[in-house]
Amino acid sequence: MSSYEHQRAVRILGWILAAAVVVSIVHYTDNYVNYDDYPQATTVPNPSAGLVLGAWFGFTAAGLAGYLLFRRHPSTLALVLLAAYSGSGLIGVGHYLVPGATSMPWWRQAHVALDIACGIAVLAFAVWAARARPHGVVSAESRHIPP
Repeated sequence: MSSYEHQRAVRILGWILAAAVVVSIVHYTDNYVNYDDYPQATTVPNPSAGLVLGAWFGFTAAGLAGYLLFRRHPSTLALVLLAAYSGSGLIGVGHYLVPGATSMPWWRQAHVALDIACGIAVLAFAVWAARARPHGVVSAESRHIPP
C-alpha cells in the first residue's frame, strides 16, 4: 500500500467508523434504555442491559484503538482491533434469532439493520486492508532488534 493509498484508506476508514459509531450509539442506547422492549430468547441466557452497555464501550475502545494504529500503519494489530469492532454491529444479527424481532417498530428495525450493515462494512474494510498490504516485507516495528 503506497503512502497515497494509505492516506486514502485512512479517510475511508474514518467515514466508515464515524457512521458505525453514530449508528451504534443509537442502537446500544435504545437497547439499554428500552431493554424490556426487545424480544428475549427463551432457550439461552440473555445478556443483561448492563452487559449490553458495557459491550458498547469495549467494542468502541477496540475500534478507536484500531483506527489510531491504522493511521500510523496498517499493522496486524490494527486490523484485528477493527475486525473486533465490527462485532459491535454484526452481533445485531442476534436480535433476529429470537421470535418477535420482526415485530419491533420500524425505527428500531432501521437502526439494528444499519448497525449490522456498519459491522459488515468495517469487517470488509479490515479484510480489504489486510489483503492490500505488501506481504513478505518485514517492517521495522515487527523486527526485534536487541539493544
